[in-house]
Amino acid sequence: MNKKDQELNLKNNEDEVIEDDITLEADEENRQENSFGGDIKKLRDKLKKATDEKQEYLAGWQRAKADLVNAKRDFDEQKKDFVKFAKGDLIVQIIPVLDSFDMAFKNTDGVPETWLKGVEYIYNQFVSVLEENGVKQINPKAGEDFDINKHNSVEIEKVENKNDSGKIFSVIQKGYELNGKILREAKVKVGEYNK
Repeated sequence: MNKKDQELNLKNNEDEVIEDDITLEADEENRQENSFGGDIKKLRDKLKKATDEKQEYLAGWQRAKADLVNAKRDFDEQKKDFVKFAKGDLIVQIIPVLDSFDMAFKNTDGVPETWLKGVEYIYNQFVSVLEENGVKQINPKAGEDFDINKHNSVEIEKVENKNDSGKIFSVIQKGYELNGKILREAKVKVGEYNK
């Protein structure tokens, strides 16, 4: 054999060795896949299960976070309402003092003018402080419509005019509200029309 033939023969042998190596590698991969095929499927199932659990936990965490935010907001609103109406008990105790002032102003015969002005000033200052803290007097005027939510009818007046029926004739006692919440209704006389 000449040198050229030897080289060609050697090259063919090398090609066969390379092809055999590739075939062996492919066979090895197939064999591993077949032997681990069940394991790979199990791993894929575990991965899917873990992913599903992760999504479930994430959704639960997001719901819990939203619930916490809502609870915090509700608590803040309740706290504001508590602060807003916490003064109510104190004001209910102060209302009789205001009633005493009102009765005193109805009986001013023989009272010196300067003393009366001083007491009126104190009363106005007292009412002003209450108004700054959310207290409002309910003092309806004669002729206003009776409102069952703000007024308490203590006496009925017979009226001749049908249009005066359900109207306030006079105020017996002022009412009070705190930030829109009625603490005491105004006591009033109301007109009623009878044929």
